[in-house]
Order: sequence, then C-alpha cells, then structure tokens
Amino acid sequence: MNALESQLSYPLGDTLPALGAVVPLAPGLGWLRMPLPFALDHINLWLLGDEVEGRAGWSAVDCGVATDATRDAWEQVFAGPLQGQGLLRVFATHCHPDHIGLSDWLCRRFDAPFWITTGEYGFGRMMSAALPGVDGTAAIPHFRRHGLAGDELIEQMQTRRNYFPSLVPAVPESYTRMQDRQQIAIGAHRWRVITGFGHSPEHAALYCEALGALISGDMVLPRISTNVSVFAVEPEGNPLQLYLDSLAKFDELPADTLVLPSHGRPFRGLHTRIAQLRAHHEERLAEVVAACVVPCSAMDIVPVMFRRPLDAHQLTFALGEALAHLHKLWADGVVRRVVGVDGIIRFHDKATGMQFA
Repeated sequence: MNALESQLSYPLGDTLPALGAVVPLAPGLGWLRMPLPFALDHINLWLLGDEVEGRAGWSAVDCGVATDATRDAWEQVFAGPLQGQGLLRVFATHCHPDHIGLSDWLCRRFDAPFWITTGEYGFGRMMSAALPGVDGTAAIPHFRRHGLAGDELIEQMQTRRNYFPSLVPAVPESYTRMQDRQQIAIGAHRWRVITGFGHSPEHAALYCEALGALISGDMVLPRISTNVSVFAVEPEGNPLQLYLDSLAKFDELPADTLVLPSHGRPFRGLHTRIAQLRAHHEERLAEVVAACVVPCSAMDIVPVMFRRPLDAHQLTFALGEALAHLHKLWADGVVRRVVGVDGIIRFHDKATGMQFA
C-alpha cells in the first residue's frame, strides 16, 4: 500500500472477488471483477437487485471487454451467484472498452435496455464503428503535431486502429438516457446520477443515499489518477479543467461514503481522495510550467510527467495527458502556444518571437 492509499480506509480489507464470484456488500448490492488484457488487469462491476414490471432480477453496472475470458466469467456469474436470474437492465458509467465492451452481448442475451448518458452513447457508437476522426489512425497526425516521431513507434501506434472495435464489437442500437441529478429507482433503492467530464464525454457516477454508496466509475479511483487526455477528435479541448471542475460535484457527499471504484478496492475517504487528486494535478502542472522555461512539445513533457518506460499503448494516453496539462496552462494564460517552422506545436512561458497559434 502506498502513502496515498494509507490515508484511505478499506472496509473489506484484502477481499477480492474471484472470477465468476460475487462479493455481497449490502442487500441488493454485489461486487464482481472481470479480467482485462492490459497492465491494469481488472475492472470492478456492480450488481444491483432490481425489479422491472413485476420481474425480479439484477441490473449490472458496466460490462467488461468483449473477450472470451470475460464472457466465460459472466457465464459463471449467471449459473452460480445469480442462480439463473437474468439481467433486467444494463447500466454503463461511460463508453470506454472495459465499461461497454459486452454491452450489446448482455442486452441482447436478456432483452435488457441499455442505460447510459447521451454523450457516452454517441461516442461509443462512433468509436465502435471506427469512424474517421475517432479511429486509431487519427491519433498519428494529431500527435505528430505535438512532437511524436520515430518510424517504429509510429508503426506501433498505427496498429491500434482496431483497438476499440476489437474490444467493443457492437454497442446496443438503442438506449435509455441518463442525465445529471436524475433519480433512478433500482430495486429497493434510488440512485442519483452525477455526471462528470474530462475523462470521457459525459461520465455517469451513481450515488445511493440509503446505502451511503457511490459507484464512482473512473472519476474517483483509490490508487491511480484517471486518465485525462486531449485526443484528435477534440484537438483544442481543455479536459483537465473539466475534470477538476467535475470533482467538485462529489464534495457535497458525506465523508463516510463507501466509494465503489472501477479499479482498485472499495474504500472510504472520498474527500481525502479528492484532495489528493487535486494536489496531484497541481504538482504535475507545476512540473510542466518549470519545464516550459524553454519551448516544449507534449512529447517533451511526457518524460517530465511519466518517469518510466512506456509502450505504444501507454504512450498514447501519456501524450494525451501531457497535452491536457499544457492546454490547461495555455487556457489559464500561464504559457503561450507557438508553432515552430517544423510545424510542431510547443508551449513556452514567455514570448519567443515564433508565430503564435
């Protein structure tokens, strides 16, 4: 456990659900895990006891990626802990592959409606279809403008074109909209939608006052900071500001809220963790400002923020996050953005005589 984690409380200790098993947290609330083929090797999913039109069953929050390992784990859940009861609804916090990868498979299997925000649904459909601008190849020219170079590295990144569609082969053809502050009756409890931005287009966390529980998705994680990136589809975006603004929505929740994150273990200490996340980004911003005493591209900033070797998959997110920190500083007027004669965009804390973008 690192120093930040030690400031949090983990009421379930070292308990982790085995694949195909469900750990009960409260009546009508269960925790399960699904495998991921990444360094971040798991996603937490949640089962909520539900009743729809007189039918008793369960609703799932998030789905896992579309792999045989995940399907097999779900089959074990259906046959074992759910004792043959099906899913009545499928909820998704947001559109990333580990959250919606099997959404179509689950919804079709149980004829269950898909609940998600409009922003996440639209982006999920676009990325699953690999539309130009959101497919993997769009990242190459975007990141070239921000300093990406090297034929081997670029070739590795080009192989990611089918990354999203391979993990999300289909998204349900219809959905039920979730909106901020909406109260959704799920079984015996009501859950309030809390939307957040920056990590994804319109992320939906779910808070139940009666249970004192927050399904935080990727907005609040206990051990890592969620990725906040500028990608090709929104090249002028300021997602870090959106993310920091969104964290304020959780300040009003009780300090003893049980946080159910998508990665890591359930914890208490929501306000502490939010303070840690704010401090983390303040520290990274200060490091970036210090580096920009000379003109720096996003690629120049990557080793400042990430001091470990990165593969092509990790570099995509690292570059996007470096650019997100630069864009916040640029929007705040702390640094200037300049375009060099080589066409690369760099950021500097003072005028350089170069053409300003």
